[in-house]
Amino acid sequence: MDAAEDRRLLVQEDGDHQPLLLPSLQDAGLYTGDGSVDIKGRPATRRTTGNWRACFFILGNECCERLAYYGIAKNLVTYLKVKLHQGNLEAARNVTTWTGTCYLTPLIGAILADSYWGKYWTIAVFSSVYFIGLAVLTLSASVPALQPPSCLGSVCPEASLLQNGAFFLGLYMVALGTGGIKPCVSSFGADQFDDSDPTERVKQGSFFNWFYFCINTGAFVSGTVIVWIQDNSGWGIGFAIPTVCMALAIASFFSASNIYRFQKPGGSPLTRVCQVVVAAFCKWHVEVPHDASLLYEVDGQNSAIEGSRKLEHTSELEFLDKAAIISAADAKSDLFANPWRVCTVTQVEELKILVRMFPVWATTIIFSAVYAQNSIFIEQGMVLDKRVGSFNIPPASLSTFDVISVMIWIPFYDRVLIPIARKFTGREKGFSDLQRIGIGLVLSIVAVACAALVELKRLEIARSEDLIHENVAVPMSILWQIPQYFFAGAAEVFTAIGQLEFFYDQAPDAMRSLCAAFALITVSAGSYLSSILLTLVSYLTTQGGDPGWIPDNLNEGHLDRFFWLIAGISFVNFLVYIGCAMRYKYKNV
Repeated sequence: MDAAEDRRLLVQEDGDHQPLLLPSLQDAGLYTGDGSVDIKGRPATRRTTGNWRACFFILGNECCERLAYYGIAKNLVTYLKVKLHQGNLEAARNVTTWTGTCYLTPLIGAILADSYWGKYWTIAVFSSVYFIGLAVLTLSASVPALQPPSCLGSVCPEASLLQNGAFFLGLYMVALGTGGIKPCVSSFGADQFDDSDPTERVKQGSFFNWFYFCINTGAFVSGTVIVWIQDNSGWGIGFAIPTVCMALAIASFFSASNIYRFQKPGGSPLTRVCQVVVAAFCKWHVEVPHDASLLYEVDGQNSAIEGSRKLEHTSELEFLDKAAIISAADAKSDLFANPWRVCTVTQVEELKILVRMFPVWATTIIFSAVYAQNSIFIEQGMVLDKRVGSFNIPPASLSTFDVISVMIWIPFYDRVLIPIARKFTGREKGFSDLQRIGIGLVLSIVAVACAALVELKRLEIARSEDLIHENVAVPMSILWQIPQYFFAGAAEVFTAIGQLEFFYDQAPDAMRSLCAAFALITVSAGSYLSSILLTLVSYLTTQGGDPGWIPDNLNEGHLDRFFWLIAGISFVNFLVYIGCAMRYKYKNV
């Protein structure tokens, strides 16, 4: 009996408090088998809810939201320097702190979504916070009283407490808003496909591809059109456009409320994890039975966790199974009903899944550290010949080739590569999630190696032209950087999207938002790791008066060695990843 058949036994009351009988057994095939419900709490029907009909609105929401986010983020350092008169160091520190906050706040949204509110209402609440924050930013950039006076020559008045307060209030409301919805939107979109149905499961894999495509579409428009408007037409309209885009994102999301599928929140995942640990330690002296059927589990199709299916017992991490042992003392007392004393097998397996996922999560931090080298790529571009015909290409603009690469690779992967791979692997999605992540890790190594080779050639030209001690660009076209951006974009398509899909598929039903947040935290962790590496390299290579690998004048340095170091670390990380992937045991529902 599947989940839809099991739910037919339930009785629900409608708004008039009349008993409403749920579907009969013969009609069970009309309903989803993953426990999802519609907006009124009734079992979700396959024909009228979810699927691509609902996802188009979610994808539209994501595209507009990302356009709004990058409309602020792409040019934030310029606004801080030009309008708030901050110095280079202060502006860079504020941007780094804000960006890090944007990738840490997903934990707040994830815990609220999985524990209490559900994904839909979490998105609703934090989208409102997001919109208000953007509106405050627009006011701070439009109202003269909320901006410091213009510079008089080299004298730039500092922003007042009110001016700084208004701007940073809006900015950190945006950080809270984007962080709150970020782990929920991708998992809510994936929830629109019934993963107990093989056909819908394939569509679910395709959804993650197009979800990432929408992210990069928003980033591309922001990095070109909106940044140009901010620099040439004013910051008031430059911030107003992201605000309007966020309003469109909210409208797109709510307009399809009646056709969404919803997963019920299952209570605090952190509490359940702690209960397993405490219960296991309380019975550290008890021997685990050889027969797993003796471990505690509730009867029926669904687990004791709201909105979650049962998980099959696994033999790994046997110590945690102690939490599901019913001792004689438990059976004779009320302790049997105490989850801090006795946990279900499904609850124990939730923690096991998190532990098994951790090594995979840790190895993707290195990938994020590689991706964080974008700023170093830009610095490399500054000492290359930026002239292409009659045009002068800003080094930062070349990073759009990363986005363009993603936008080319996603349709190619979804429409060409997957069907070909499916013929050889026999898998619905062509590659397993772990295979896809691994391919991306290899491509990220290739991207850094390309950057190293470009730098080797650039330094060779600098020596031949006797430019070593001159902080000038060498006669080598900046277009030679295109391959490294192209491979970085391809690596994103494989690893970043594969990571999203992996953490959704393998997460326990009631922890999907939390696991999506963990995936996002790798971006923040990778950025911090990159900063630590840069600091260590700078310290160790400048001993004895040497200019170091990354001096202010890159013609005197060895940026190529730094790139090879990153490539070497990434290669070792890839070997570790292979070991983790080979040992990983997929969850069974």
